[in-house]
Amino acid sequence: MTIRDSRAVAARLLALCSIFAAGGGAALAQQAVPFANGVPVAPELPVLPLPDHPLTYKTAEGMDVRIVVVARGIEHPWSIAFLPNDVMLVTQTHGGMRVIRKGVLDPTPVAGVPEVKAIRRSGMLDVALHPKFADNQLVYYTYHKPMADDKGALALGRGKWDGKALVGAKDIFVTEPDVGSISRIAFGRDGMLYMTTPGGADGKPQDGMSLAGKVLRLRDDGTVPSDNPFAAKPGYRPEIYTLGHRGTIGLAVHPGTGELWESENGPNGGDEINVLKPGGNYGWPLVSLGRTYQGPWHSQKFQQDGLTDPIVYWTPAIAVSGLMFYTGDKLPKWKGDVFVGSLRTGEIIGTGHFERILFNEKMEELRRESLLKDWGHRVRDLKQGPDGLIYVLLDDDDGAVLRIEPAQ
Repeated sequence: MTIRDSRAVAARLLALCSIFAAGGGAALAQQAVPFANGVPVAPELPVLPLPDHPLTYKTAEGMDVRIVVVARGIEHPWSIAFLPNDVMLVTQTHGGMRVIRKGVLDPTPVAGVPEVKAIRRSGMLDVALHPKFADNQLVYYTYHKPMADDKGALALGRGKWDGKALVGAKDIFVTEPDVGSISRIAFGRDGMLYMTTPGGADGKPQDGMSLAGKVLRLRDDGTVPSDNPFAAKPGYRPEIYTLGHRGTIGLAVHPGTGELWESENGPNGGDEINVLKPGGNYGWPLVSLGRTYQGPWHSQKFQQDGLTDPIVYWTPAIAVSGLMFYTGDKLPKWKGDVFVGSLRTGEIIGTGHFERILFNEKMEELRRESLLKDWGHRVRDLKQGPDGLIYVLLDDDDGAVLRIEPAQ
């Protein structure tokens, strides 16, 4: 029995039990829930204020860590990249990039960054360095680009870092309008750049002529490789590497296999981690382990022939965001583990955290640990720094970068 089969059986049994417990034919709602724009209005829990000094935090593996606030005052940070000489670039969701030099946030935003179309939690998105950054100083980024008629498109841009600004920044790939407004990028071992796009429930993630709900594979200049899986297939855009994705907010290269791993949001449940294979179809919106926000299951099927199952899933959802493999030696009990961020748990605001997932040698899940759950902050991204420590971005109005280091 597969993941989707076992979860389907369990879910149906729970549903039947709740119906009969309520008195036979029809279950009654526990309480009237307010809705806004067709979505239940979730309660909001307070989050803890950030500490003004380092704190020691106990973990499940018997390894105490210390949490340090590196910088704060970044409005809704989305992503981080590490430059030489202890310099960090941080994207700021509603526009711009910020620089942290030797632990100090520069009050002046980076010059040369394009204007964004800011909506909700989107605008300036991911940032990554070219694999040969030491030679070419190229910085890549994705953003929500303003278009005519108040539309927006996902754009991939690049510019040269001169130590203070992005010089000659320009778009090298732009999607069609209204594809969506979230994205991650990563360079694979093949030197190609992989770019994610979000997909709604309108069928576009399964439409080969739409870029919505896809992972794209591009050269470092934004052009399309001739060996892409759909490059010569009629009815498909040649940029497509995989399809059938919903809201991808995590993308990373496995340090051992070189495979791309991707994390994506389901609706009300059904968050996933997927291992990407060329030409793979990951199911959205045909199958899902999540419910709609109004309560019913999103789909009547949890799996289907020809569609690839996730290797990790969350129900209820944690609004999974960010994805990284820890390969350092500074936190030895976590070496080889996978980390993801969480923006909220079970649709309750103020329940963000990050999670550690331990796998066996076959990359089968053994256990999970939730960290900083008592803090409640939205965790947008996590990255391993060149110092072998973990950096965590808190997606708040007064956002921050945390460093996770050994307690001793």
